[in-house]
Amino acid sequence: MTTLRMIGVFRATRIRRRRDVTWHFFPPNLFAESLAMTSSIQAKSSSTDDSSRRDFIKTNAVFAGTLSLNLAFNAQVFASGSDQLKVGLVGCGGRGTGAAKQALTADPNVCLVAVSDVFQEQIDGCLKNLVSNTQISHRVTVHKDHQFLGLDSYKKVIEACDVVLLATPPGFRPLHLRAAVEAKKHVFCEKPVATDAPGCRSVMESVKIAKENQLALVAGFCWRYDRPRRELFHRVQDGQIGDVVSSFGAYLTSPVKPMLPAKIRSDEITDLEWMLRNWYNYAWLSGDGLVEQAVHTVDWLLWTMQDKPPLRCTAVGGRQIPASGGNIFDHMEINYEWANGARGFLAQRQIPGCHNENSLYVHGTKGMAIIRGGGDAAVSIEGPNHWTYDGPQSGDMYQIEHDELFRSIRNDKPINDGDRMLTSTLAGIMGRMAAYTGKLITWEMALNSKEVLVPDITDWTIKVEVPPVAQPGITAFI
Repeated sequence: MTTLRMIGVFRATRIRRRRDVTWHFFPPNLFAESLAMTSSIQAKSSSTDDSSRRDFIKTNAVFAGTLSLNLAFNAQVFASGSDQLKVGLVGCGGRGTGAAKQALTADPNVCLVAVSDVFQEQIDGCLKNLVSNTQISHRVTVHKDHQFLGLDSYKKVIEACDVVLLATPPGFRPLHLRAAVEAKKHVFCEKPVATDAPGCRSVMESVKIAKENQLALVAGFCWRYDRPRRELFHRVQDGQIGDVVSSFGAYLTSPVKPMLPAKIRSDEITDLEWMLRNWYNYAWLSGDGLVEQAVHTVDWLLWTMQDKPPLRCTAVGGRQIPASGGNIFDHMEINYEWANGARGFLAQRQIPGCHNENSLYVHGTKGMAIIRGGGDAAVSIEGPNHWTYDGPQSGDMYQIEHDELFRSIRNDKPINDGDRMLTSTLAGIMGRMAAYTGKLITWEMALNSKEVLVPDITDWTIKVEVPPVAQPGITAFI
């Protein structure tokens, strides 16, 4: 039934969360600079904080040496002299199906061998879609005994493959990512990578494990793999618009997955199943529209600032259309500030009948960089260094990220997007915290937040407590 189609989700065990540790997160290549930028905050830190910083430097150090491909993979890879890569898919919705197609297209010696979901119709629809594509159908070798169904079915997929595609709703990403890297599997991981700060801290540890084991970890921040935008941000970082003063990004659109009408819910559908079928409308599953969708725009702002985390932010937001059971906002406006005084502004909205826009304007001391929607011609620079993209056609950025992922595995030079995918995700969560509470939120506050959105789920009958829609000034920061 079309209205019930969704990306499947899985969770059976507790995500390992560190609730009582103070974290200081900075991408490793920016650690020293970011440390200076946030000196006013860190001057207040205790000796315990200093110890945490030393641990973090160790965590994110670049690991020297080259490991063989067999060490990077699980022992079953390349068995019997074969160079075939076995791919497994966790989450058989639209995005998962697309990722599987792109993985099969990226490398002629890749086979899809296992899939998992909690809804059988999702598995059936995914495989039907893939098999209908004559260019890849002969490499869709998912036998019935490798079509795994259930809350813990992700574990079986990870056991069966060399490369795992994680495409469930993001609330489950930290659990699945940890299981994959601990099993020494290469990963394509859809964005965002968490919906709360404890999840981000879990992902931080998973990124470390991936680096230690020379595992590829490619994030679904697909614009990073778009050729025109790569060139634009390269020029921005090269100083062609001077020093960045401010950026404004807009992600204005209609609701992605509107709440299903309550009247179609039968008595047999548990609270958990209803939430999973309406996953976008619950903050613990999607992270809200800012974190799930407009995190692409957050990622643009971070890219502009060379992935340096913002110092603090304020925000406004609310719910204009009745939530009908969900608890996410349908509009937010976030104001980020960096330690050098640069500002980043983001407008996000998911309301029908309104102006739609997906754009970015980066103001520098010598010009302005612009993204006006999609397409190659939408990317330009105005000012003394006037430029409009005239390079090779951009191609399909979703396909390019898989092309580069599998090429990096074959060349034993695995890509790891872990640090920046985590920075952008946490910056999105930070903005949501500011909007929900009405408070000024610092990077340190966001990273060390004790608020746990994702419940511990063991079976379909578990009671999931969902907070009401947040009220700025009343909802507390935790």
